[in-house]
Amino acid sequence: MPFKSKAQRRKFAALLVEGKIKPETYEEWNRETGSAELPERVGAKTKRPPRKKPIAIRKKKPVTRRKRATRKKRS
Repeated sequence: MPFKSKAQRRKFAALLVEGKIKPETYEEWNRETGSAELPERVGAKTKRPPRKKPIAIRKKKPVTRRKRATRKKRS
């Protein structure tokens, strides 16, 4: 995996001097990076604004009709 920035390359060089990584690892990363022009530092990726969720269409409640009181017919 290539280096992403100059700062990362320096960090790996420091780890190499301290003996925390193998020389082969450093050389592999350095070889994959090649002569690419690297930025000094790479910032965090910007987050995409969250998508607006569509408003759920509510189901209408069925209309319940009241039963009318029935009157008894007079005879």
